[in-house]
Amino acid sequence: MTTNADEIPKRERRRAPAGAAVLREDVTEAIRAAVFEELAAVGYARMSIEGIARRAGVGKTAVYRRWRSKLHLVLDVVSAMAVLGLPVPDTGSLEGDLRLLYEVTSRALRHPVASQIIPDLQAEAARNPEIAEAFQKALRDGQEGVASKIVAAAEARGEVRAGIDGDLALDLISGPLYWRAVVIRSPKLPKGYLEQLARATAGALKAL
Repeated sequence: MTTNADEIPKRERRRAPAGAAVLREDVTEAIRAAVFEELAAVGYARMSIEGIARRAGVGKTAVYRRWRSKLHLVLDVVSAMAVLGLPVPDTGSLEGDLRLLYEVTSRALRHPVASQIIPDLQAEAARNPEIAEAFQKALRDGQEGVASKIVAAAEARGEVRAGIDGDLALDLISGPLYWRAVVIRSPKLPKGYLEQLARATAGALKAL
């Protein structure tokens, strides 16, 4: 026997939670995207909940239902960077894996939005321990997860010695490109730079 929904007494019908529509995931993602855009446009210091809401096409209430302040919103977005991760290269050689990693990382770091956000958050991190911790975790987790797998694969192939220092390997892999793209913000990488960097880094790792 089937029952028409219209025949069910109203008091017995289950009602959706009052906040369900407000906390839709598509709205949350729109707000997160707006944070990146607002950071790139005006920086953390001038960023406001009003500006974020306007970019996301929502009311301020939608933002405050999810995050209680600008700081917590930015910390959440920065922390989310860590779980996005980078693709793990699998070219069959250490130098090839490093070259592919550098190509992907270089494009990401030199993206117009990222190139504005990262230096700004670095400056804020010097003043705010909470931002510093979240920012460092996002950068380290994203790079460390990929770098450790590249090194593990190279170790399995016998390209580097067993028991290689993981922290030192991460510094060698991630440091040079980050320095060039983020710290000194070189407008353009020299021709062949990524190939040379991959070759030099592979050689350094094999020498550890």
